[in-house]
Amino acid sequence: MKKALYILIIMTLFNCEDVIDLKVPTSDPKLVIEASLNWFDGTDGSQQKIKLSLTAPFFDSEVPPANNAIVIVEDTNGNSFNFTEEGNTGVYITSNFIPVLNQEYTLTIIYEDDTYVGSEILTSVTPIDYIEQNNEGGFSGEDIELKAYYTDPENIENYYFYEFFSNIPEIPVLEVYDDQFTDGNQIFAFYSEEDLESSDEVTINNYGISDQFYQYMTILLAQSSEDGGGPFQTQPATVRGNCINLTNPDNYPLGYFRVSQAYQFTYIVE
Repeated sequence: MKKALYILIIMTLFNCEDVIDLKVPTSDPKLVIEASLNWFDGTDGSQQKIKLSLTAPFFDSEVPPANNAIVIVEDTNGNSFNFTEEGNTGVYITSNFIPVLNQEYTLTIIYEDDTYVGSEILTSVTPIDYIEQNNEGGFSGEDIELKAYYTDPENIENYYFYEFFSNIPEIPVLEVYDDQFTDGNQIFAFYSEEDLESSDEVTINNYGISDQFYQYMTILLAQSSEDGGGPFQTQPATVRGNCINLTNPDNYPLGYFRVSQAYQFTYIVE
């Protein structure tokens, strides 16, 4: 699946045209699994969705959905939850999921004769206690910074995944934390945005996660923060999630299957 990028260079000095054929690195498409089953406080957790797509060449503007897959989640109590695709979107939904803390769930996906499997335990999380606002943050001393304080349970290994949404950036700010040096203490998740202003709304989601997902996200976030990239430079190492291809192990999927207890906190900037 090779694709050439043709760049027309107009050289006005010599009044001529050259066509340069650049070979863009390509590979066979892989299945991308976005399977985050979140049990938010105040809900029964029955409504869940899983998104399946395929990797695409670098310059493609659209991400192709993975259609007509069989998607099933099973728990250790013998319950089976079928996910049905909405149209041809690659988004698969269920309305009868049963969340139980500390229970193991197994995701099975059958797509184009390959069977993909991943397992996770529904992990608990502590809610946010309060938000502390600092109006003199950043290098300029004028940025608004938020600290979301939460109390870590004592004598238990805990891992946290935070999402910060506001109306400023196009994508949320993501952070992961562990309690290796803060076990049993009140600690905070941090958010800063230089364009944040009074009356802006910030939505904070926090999720309980496993050690494995913490390591996975730590690597992803480290790679996304590096400068450079692009189709003509050496790419970061591929980060594999917790799903495997039982039929053809070499054709491994991307993405992750996560099951979390979650809390949402909405804060209005003062």
